[in-house]
Amino acid sequence: MSNLIRSLGYLRVEATDLPAWRDFGVKVLGMTEGRGPDPQALYLRMDELPARIVVVPGERDRLAASGWELADPAALTRLVGVLDEAGIAVKPAGADELADRRVSHLISVDDPAGNRLEFFCGVALDSRPALSSYGTRFVTGGQGMGHVVLPARDDVASLRFWSEVLGFRLRDSMRLVPEHLGLPPSDKPLWMRFLGCGPRHHSVALAPIPAPTGLVHLMIETETLDDVGRAIDRCARNKAPMISTLGRHANDEMVSFYVRTPSGFDIEYGYGGLTVDDDTWVARQTTAHSVWGHRFFGGGGH
Repeated sequence: MSNLIRSLGYLRVEATDLPAWRDFGVKVLGMTEGRGPDPQALYLRMDELPARIVVVPGERDRLAASGWELADPAALTRLVGVLDEAGIAVKPAGADELADRRVSHLISVDDPAGNRLEFFCGVALDSRPALSSYGTRFVTGGQGMGHVVLPARDDVASLRFWSEVLGFRLRDSMRLVPEHLGLPPSDKPLWMRFLGCGPRHHSVALAPIPAPTGLVHLMIETETLDDVGRAIDRCARNKAPMISTLGRHANDEMVSFYVRTPSGFDIEYGYGGLTVDDDTWVARQTTAHSVWGHRFFGGGGH
């Protein structure tokens, strides 16, 4: 199966502090506040979609779901067939959920690590321009909203599901040292897997990293390096907790820094990520996390 899933579409986050998220999303990340069907929710826009991050009130901070876009209903029907054949329980969305997500078709499944995934098509676009008050422009389009790093302890099961069932391509693997993640030493290698479904180097990475919120980090990409520099300045002005220095990753060449969200997971804020052509790409092991920089304060990473 190839290329049914096109890109990362959105994240749904449950949060205990929506006002902090509103300030963070608009004043630090440079996103635009949108409107939506739920008066209690916060809708954060990056482009013509009505929301790329939807934050809803919750009793704890966690990633409720990541949403993945397909081209059309026929592609979604084919995906349902593949999931059924693999014995994966598929939950179709009801009318309320479709109205809430503002899409024409949607199903949800859990991956082997328990990460909730939503697959959708037919999103209703917002005709009002998403104009950042800081002039920030994000790289989305065919590359989607960015990438997510999801916790996955069972490397074999997770890799099989994402590559053989969902059709993602393995773009890179990185061997990790258990002690660096706060895990006990082991002779068995720990792998972080980077997988892509479109031109972006990776749209998902699977990592054996404990993540109480269900998300290690979300990466969003801007059109210019100055956008990243201005965001660093806004972190300082708004006392947003940066958790790394600026750096360039070895595998996707992204120049970025990391900042902690009000929900406790991280945002990688970057520029200049690699795009790949699957006809010529060769999957390899990367041994270095970064070419330079990305010094993390008090742990964390990737």
